[in-house]
Amino acid sequence: MRALLGVELPGYRTVDTDAWLNDHGDVLSLHFFDLPPDLPAALDDGPTLRHGLTHFTARAGGGLIEASVKRLGELPALRQILKLPLPNQPSGQAFIGSFTVPRAGCSTVVKIQAAERGMTGMREAVVMAKLGPDQYFRPHPYAPEVQGGLPFHAADHAQWDAEFPDHPLTRVRRTLDTLAAAVTVAPEFAALPPFTGPVAANG
Repeated sequence: MRALLGVELPGYRTVDTDAWLNDHGDVLSLHFFDLPPDLPAALDDGPTLRHGLTHFTARAGGGLIEASVKRLGELPALRQILKLPLPNQPSGQAFIGSFTVPRAGCSTVVKIQAAERGMTGMREAVVMAKLGPDQYFRPHPYAPEVQGGLPFHAADHAQWDAEFPDHPLTRVRRTLDTLAAAVTVAPEFAALPPFTGPVAANG
């Protein structure tokens, strides 16, 4: 099923079916999953949803930077940004932004992935120098008790994007904003029964 329309964005070139690449090496991709969504809560239960996603991302070795519910086309969508360590690298991170549009029995995801290249950690070092360690590292706002994964810290906040316009996290946020305005939802996908939570979706 072609669930989302109009995904192609300026600056991205097609490299595969439902996959695009820009000059930074950022990868934009579209995915359809023909099974009930594995989200931890309904989209209208924000605290439970964000809490569960924070723990899920930490268990995978990453860190959830932000999660919120936005509209994509005519439907509510889960907007997430997370970070993961670069595989087989001593340092550096990849940043992944996505919109997940869940329905009762399936979901579609549009995802943007951008990785650090060359010198890494500059954004973090500059922000820590400005704020000091005590203000830099913070308990995760969605799940203060979370352990493992990558730490939550001030440098990932959107307020620093203007100072680091070419940083992969900034590029991910910019692409998500563009997608939110550019993407439309196929009518046949929008007509499917809505996602109301994990119990209802699986039972």
